[in-house]
Amino acid sequence: MSKRPISTDAAPAAIGPYSQGIESGDLVFCSGQVGLDPSAGELVSGGVAAQAERALTNIGAVLRAAGLGFEDVVKTTVFLTDIGDFAAVNAVYAGFFPEHPPARSTFAVAGLPKGARVEIEAIASRHGHDAARA
Repeated sequence: MSKRPISTDAAPAAIGPYSQGIESGDLVFCSGQVGLDPSAGELVSGGVAAQAERALTNIGAVLRAAGLGFEDVVKTTVFLTDIGDFAAVNAVYAGFFPEHPPARSTFAVAGLPKGARVEIEAIASRHGHDAARA
């Protein structure tokens, strides 16, 4: 099966040897995003909620570059440096997935790139929102 890199200036450039996203077959795999402002290259201010919102906005930009949207996301993984931030991140996350939220895993981790408090990755399917309509 072939794979095609997904790239957009509307999300932060990769800070290592990886792609912002990869399309393989009907799936798009979005690399983990932290709350980096793509124009400044710095974490947004305002705490974990602001970082979660920016991370999800960055994922949205990668999805749009692939011709998809949040309604096509079938699985996410959330990484938190403090599991006590779970409720604050959930409140932001719910706004991006108001109907038929994807499957999700959440983990507490020792650290994240650039000192971020949250990182989120996503997998989307070209058939994702066909299922949501069923």
